Parts: sequence; structure tokens; C-alpha cells
Amino acid sequence: MELLQTASPVSFVLTADRTRSKPFYAGALGLKIVDEDPFAVTFALAGGAILRLTDLPDHQAQGFTVLGWNVPDIGEAVRLLRDRGITFRIYDGFGQDAEGIWEPPGGGAKVAWFSDPDGNVLSLTQFG
Repeated sequence: MELLQTASPVSFVLTADRTRSKPFYAGALGLKIVDEDPFAVTFALAGGAILRLTDLPDHQAQGFTVLGWNVPDIGEAVRLLRDRGITFRIYDGFGQDAEGIWEPPGGGAKVAWFSDPDGNVLSLTQFG
């Protein structure tokens, strides 16, 4: 549908405790709050996209990535977020480097994963 090719995306991340998670997204990740209502807090993302951090009582995070960012320099981005208190996930057998950055065999994208306060998996990716 052509209309959707030009529309700004809206991403949703679920949280069991918005009061706990909101400072992580606004502070540690540095996302600008653009609105808040009884159901969600809305953050601005690049290119006009938005993120809605949405309350879901008893939410249980899944083991897969729910939101990620394409960054020009993953090493710099990892260091910046570490300085803000974020811990990067290390997966057994992936062969990530000491910073938690994974590069697939043969090169290509580099990826690093971290979690929000609910345990939702977020990622940084630097494409080839």
C-alpha cells in the first residue's frame, strides 16, 4: 500500500511498570517524551517515527529483540550507553567481543543487545 510507504512508523514496547521504565527510555536512552496519557508514554524517534511505551499488567518479556536502532558506529554507541549504566547482554556461543558486539561469520552487520527494566530485548545494529 503506497500510503504506508510514506507514513511514519509507530513502535510499541510493553511494560508491566511504566513508572519504572519511563526514566530508562527518557534518561538512559535519551529519547524525548512527546506525550503521555493513562495508557502509554510516547517518545520521538528518528525520521518522525514514535515509540509508545504501553502498560500491560503482568507483562513478561520475550527472549527476542522487540526494538532496535541502526547506528553508524556501534562501538561508540555501546560505550555511550555503558556510560549511562546500560549493561549489554552476552549470549553463550555467539562469540561476541568484550563489548558484547556480535559480528556474523563473513562480516556484514554488527549487533549488540541490551534490556530495558522489564527485560525487553533492545538492540543496536551497524550495517555493513
